[in-house]
Amino acid sequence: MTKILITGATGYLAGHCIAELLASGYSVRGTVRNVGTADVAHLHAIVDRVGGDLEFVQADMARDTGWAEAVEGCDYVWHVASPFPVGVPKHEDEVVKPAVEGTLRVLRAVKASGTVKRVVMTSSGLAVLSGRKEERVFTEEDWGSSTDPWLYARSKTLAEKAAWDFAGESGLELAVINPGSILGPLMRAETGNSVEIIGRLMRSDLPAVPNVGWNVVDVRDLAHLHLLAMETPSAAGNRYIAGDEFMWARDMAHLLADRYGARGYRVPTRAMPYALMWTISRFQPSVRPALGFWGQRDQVTGEKARKELGWTSRPAAETVLDTAESMIELGLVPRR
Repeated sequence: MTKILITGATGYLAGHCIAELLASGYSVRGTVRNVGTADVAHLHAIVDRVGGDLEFVQADMARDTGWAEAVEGCDYVWHVASPFPVGVPKHEDEVVKPAVEGTLRVLRAVKASGTVKRVVMTSSGLAVLSGRKEERVFTEEDWGSSTDPWLYARSKTLAEKAAWDFAGESGLELAVINPGSILGPLMRAETGNSVEIIGRLMRSDLPAVPNVGWNVVDVRDLAHLHLLAMETPSAAGNRYIAGDEFMWARDMAHLLADRYGARGYRVPTRAMPYALMWTISRFQPSVRPALGFWGQRDQVTGEKARKELGWTSRPAAETVLDTAESMIELGLVPRR
């Protein structure tokens, strides 16, 4: 049976990638930092639901040990894991260096294995858009800034460039996915990812709605795109943007208020003044990057994935509502 290695198996996207692969009849091996303490109950639940072969191996992107064993006997690797800073990093060594070195660590192990046919890597739309202010539609031909002051955005661009350089020098087959803001149902109670904007709106954590927005991609559709990038021979050597339906935060707020207002959720819909957002950012540094996107509508196109891979995606409104419902079910948003 064809075996696929998923890096960072306990992550939000990784869980849906594992579900996609198991449902498609593949065998899956997932990396976790510590096999003895990893929270994998939600992943075992996938096996209970759809069946299939799932195993875990210990490997950390910050260390060389474990990667040779992780890739051994695997036919493909989906490199989904990426360091996400807790809080606001003050130096690039906290996020840029780990992202680049971790990616190269995985790719070196893949090359040394001699058995892996292709790597499908999750990058980010930031590696296409960050630092770009032109008013036009961006495509896979565009690259984000390698000097973006937002260190997380810089890390995504530099890690992907490092991967392409390595693939070119080593002859490794590589396909890259560049997703927008990933939303959709959660499998377990976790915070700190892109779904938190939905949680903040549903919990009324924000006094008003900031003038920011995102290109939305559903986590389930994104997982399927990874599958298409693995199975389609011509996908090798290509980048694919995932998520080109833009939604302002205010549109999300009105959608949630219409659906959940009658159930007692007081979702804010009033527009937040820039001055208030600036003041909040003084006390909550994690929201400071949003100031750089105030009023900015990034335009990208996912036509390449649709045309070349036959990929389809559900409406962003459906994704937003499914995200909220899962957060209620998991207790991340109080029941009303």
